Amino acid sequence: QVQLVESGGGLVQAGGSLRLSCAASGRTFSSYAMGWFRQPPGKEREFVAAISKSGGSTFYTGSMKGRFTISRDNAKNTGYLQMNDLNPEDTAVYYCAATSRHTIVVVTTDYEYWGQGTQVTVSS
Repeated sequence: QVQLVESGGGLVQAGGSLRLSCAASGRTFSSYAMGWFRQPPGKEREFVAAISKSGGSTFYTGSMKGRFTISRDNAKNTGYLQMNDLNPEDTAVYYCAATSRHTIVVVTTDYEYWGQGTQVTVSS
């Protein structure tokens, strides 16, 4: 069992940056690949980025590539999502998730553990 807690969300102006953190507890964090998802108001939850267990491989959905960076520090049991050049369309609840699968996955049902989410609001 892994417990995940996101932090770092908030209100930011367009063009600004935020760094989200995902603190893990329970079983060994490095045993899980990690992903970030988001759910805009009134929309389905969507994939943002994922990172392998070691941190050596990453994958992004197209619109985030170049603006968002996923990383992890297994020694600190923490994952991160650095978000730059934010725009109002990035407004959403952001979730981190963990999976014991050996490859990077992008579908919500492939993730076994989820955090409670953190709100990111980007004003124009």
